[in-house]
Amino acid sequence: MLSAEENERLTRVGPRTPMGALFRRYWVPFAMSEELSAADGPPIRVRLLGEDLVAFRDSGGAVGLVDAFCPHRRAPMFFGRNEEQGLRCVYHGWKFDRAGTCVDMPSEPPDSLFKTKVRIGSYPTWEGGRMLWAYLGPPELQPPPPDYEFLRAPETHRFLAKSYEECNFLQAVEGGLDTAHISFLHNISIKNKNRPRTADSAPRLEIERTAYGFRYAGIRQFEDRQYVRTNHYLMPAQQSRGHVIGSDGKPAPIGTIHGHIWVPIDDTHTYAYSWMYAYDPAQALPPEFVREYESYAGRGPEALLPGYRPKRNRSNDYLIDRTLQKNDSFTGILGINTQDFAIQEGMGPICDRTREHLGTTDRAVIAARQLLLEAVTAAENGEPVPGADPATHRRVRAVDNYIPKDAAWQVELEDDMVAKF
Repeated sequence: MLSAEENERLTRVGPRTPMGALFRRYWVPFAMSEELSAADGPPIRVRLLGEDLVAFRDSGGAVGLVDAFCPHRRAPMFFGRNEEQGLRCVYHGWKFDRAGTCVDMPSEPPDSLFKTKVRIGSYPTWEGGRMLWAYLGPPELQPPPPDYEFLRAPETHRFLAKSYEECNFLQAVEGGLDTAHISFLHNISIKNKNRPRTADSAPRLEIERTAYGFRYAGIRQFEDRQYVRTNHYLMPAQQSRGHVIGSDGKPAPIGTIHGHIWVPIDDTHTYAYSWMYAYDPAQALPPEFVREYESYAGRGPEALLPGYRPKRNRSNDYLIDRTLQKNDSFTGILGINTQDFAIQEGMGPICDRTREHLGTTDRAVIAARQLLLEAVTAAENGEPVPGADPATHRRVRAVDNYIPKDAAWQVELEDDMVAKF
């Protein structure tokens, strides 16, 4: 368990908080590219790490991320006119470019130099993988943009989704790192015992620290083989896992690699960016496969309300079906994503970790907390933080597969764990 002080240290993400300072040392996604689809199009509201901001795509197609309020009289910039390479406040016409420079101040005399003394808060942005990223940290410590393999995968091989979650980011991260729960929470066929993820419900975990965080294997004994699912925890809040073997224990129709980046909106709300890409460079992701998987996950277009909010949510108990739970599904809740949200949001806005009792299959959760506590201290001291340098993570890939009973996964799966894009 964590102490109350450690829990506060790990979960509060706003300005001038220890965890907030750590997140600000990384590039973090704040929107999907399609949310700002056109140059000079409508701006969007952004709440990121407890800060209220506005994003816009300027006349040249570049993305700006600025303070939500004009520095003149604090009028909301969301209502601004996005025109001629800048965002103009509709209250008095002050206009700012994406770097935060005031480029026009029509309410002041033409010879006034006042506009040279006023700026709006702004942050650097970068666009990659159909995602818009921002760096909110000290300029002198800004790392290069990320270089994860899913960002380099061709558009034909990659898919991206987004979901809104009503809880602290750490509950979502820990859910992603917990490999034991898939034997229970995601068991949609309780009568079928002949599957690797349910036949052995107590996986052995082996964890190895890395420059980007850690990698680990969940090892399950299945018949005369080992079923190994490798995972990567990439700082500060990303998880990657292999999906070459289907939930039925047979090779998946399309070998894919999946992951999530959990981005704190504030202390008690999170956006989950879920990505997937085809494992084989020669095999694109068929649209029908994506539609089927996203429907299975419970985050397809038909499952979402405006703002990426799930239709099955806490207000309606995730539409749990007790008859389905009794006869077939372990939870009675449809959708892998929905099942996760039911548990993670059900813990409360910020989980009280002082009341936990952790077991052997919680080793990855424990390791992540230790790593985050160490990284928070490093950020406070202005020291390097793990995983911010793209050189540490660009060759990382996850996989799951069967290996011989007495073989070492580090050897058997070595080639499969190297990025191919």
